[in-house]
Parts: sequence; structure tokens; C-alpha cells
Amino acid sequence: MAQKEIYDVVIIGGGPAGLAAGIYVKRAAMDAVLVEKGVPGGQVCITKGVENYPGIADISGFDLSDKFYQHAKSYDLETIPDEVTAVEPGSELHSVRLAGGEVLKARSVIIAAGGTAKKLNVPGEIENFGKGVSYCATCDGFFFRGKVVCVIGGGDTALEDALYLAKIAKHVYLIHRRDEFRGSKILQQRVFSEPSVEIIFNTVPTSILSDPFGVRAVALQNTVTGDTKELPVEGVFIFVGFSPNSVLAPEGMKISESGYILTDEKLETSIPGIFCAGDLRQNFAKQIVIAASEGCIAALASARYVEEKKARGHLKTA
Repeated sequence: MAQKEIYDVVIIGGGPAGLAAGIYVKRAAMDAVLVEKGVPGGQVCITKGVENYPGIADISGFDLSDKFYQHAKSYDLETIPDEVTAVEPGSELHSVRLAGGEVLKARSVIIAAGGTAKKLNVPGEIENFGKGVSYCATCDGFFFRGKVVCVIGGGDTALEDALYLAKIAKHVYLIHRRDEFRGSKILQQRVFSEPSVEIIFNTVPTSILSDPFGVRAVALQNTVTGDTKELPVEGVFIFVGFSPNSVLAPEGMKISESGYILTDEKLETSIPGIFCAGDLRQNFAKQIVIAASEGCIAALASARYVEEKKARGHLKTA
């Protein structure tokens, strides 16, 4: 498909942040294109159920993603099914390189490439995703009200979500491969004093077991003694880290020590005309509604950036 010579906005990523950005840049009458290498909707597509998106009490992740996508397409948002390999900043125009060989020229760029939850890579993990295996307690905890679950991890997120699940589940096992947590001391104190949380140190999961109804147990091995056992649970919440897709951050762009892109309140990065929204941005929490709202902010800010540059005659026209 022939591409425009110059786009006002190129959006990288078709998750909630990218699709929301697409809606708002098109409403701002920008010539825009969205590039997504996978299925539009991102990780939300494989989420079993979403019950905390405002205005929609209960919907599958796939259906919510499709609503995002169809809304964006209703504004004739152009989409390209390809992978972005590099973002190259310029003084007037930025270049977005695609795996297929094309180079898109853009007056502004919104990077909404997100990231991925780190996996345990044990048997039964992927097969039971959405059937008892989760990487988000605030997203899926409600489904395990009154049930026995386990949390795997030892950082702040694992401790916070174990405490969160303790308010919902019947019992929470907190499993960590070391003999002490990495999370903050205050969270450790809260976990140790929470009667619904049972801590299992020096232990790693070796597989996640299921039946036709979903997860039924997790197989564990003690890292000191080598002893193994099966722990009956109905839910497994995995918090062993999150990998932001910061490989697309151009050289010189400011990122955090953990790899998240830093922005100002307009979600503009340290490089003028390049914005970032969603899970790749350094923010407080990772939620669908937050990603969508950040997509809106980035779109409005990028549209204003383009309009101001055009008004000053600083940018070429197609």
C-alpha cells in the first residue's frame, strides 16, 4: 500500500493507548497512521474478562479491544500491520523504520509500544492464562473471591497484590524463590502481619496444574532441600517483573533505570515532537483506563505541537 509522503502523527502500538490516541488525532483532523505488528488491542485481547473499565460492567478483553479498534477505524484511521524497528529523530521530521523496509516520515510520533509481563516459563503457564493464571491482581482478583490463590514473586508488586488479594480471596500463599523479599520494608511488615497471607520462602513453581475447569494446583520445589509438593490453588498470580518495550526509545531519550520512558505532563519525551503513552511510560499504575487516557493526552499534545509548528512555518508540507 502506498503511504503518504509525510504524516502529521505516526502512532506506534495498537493497544488501548495507541488506539485511543488514534481516535483523538483523527478527531483533531491530523493525517495519522497507526503501526501494530500484532492483533489490535495488544495484551487486552487475551484477557478473559474486564470488569473495571468505566461504563462497561463486564466484557471480554477481545470484545473491548475490538470496540477500541472499530471506534478508531470509524474515523478512517490508517493502520499498517508491521513491526517498527527504529525511531530516528530529526530536526523537522522524525523517521519511523518498519521491518518491511518502509520508512515513515512524521511531524510527530506517539510511542505506545507497551511491554510484557515476565513469564515463569513453566508448563501450564501459557495454557492456563485467563483460566486461573493472571499477571494483574487488580484486573482479575474479583474472579477469585472466596477462593485459595497463590502469588509468585518478592518485589513491591507481588507484596502489594498479595495484600490486595487478601481482601478478596479466602487464603493467599505468597511464594518467593529467595529467603527474603526484595520489596519495601513497610510492605513486608504488612504482609507478615496479614493473617490471610501464608509465606513460602526458598520455593519455585515447576508447573501449573489444571483440570477442565481451570487451575487446580501449582507444583513447587524447595530450592534448598529439593523437596517437591503440589499446592492446591484455584488462581496463580505471577509478578516476577515487567519488561517495557524500550528498545524503540531513540538514543538520547531519557528513560528510567528500569527502562520506562520519562515524559512531562503533556506526555512529551525529552525529544521534541515524540510522545509516549501507556505501559511503556513511567507512570503510577498499569491499567486499561490509564493507558487510554494517556493516549488521549498524547494525541491532543501531539496535535497541538504539529499545529503550532505549521503555523510558524517550521515544518514541510506533504
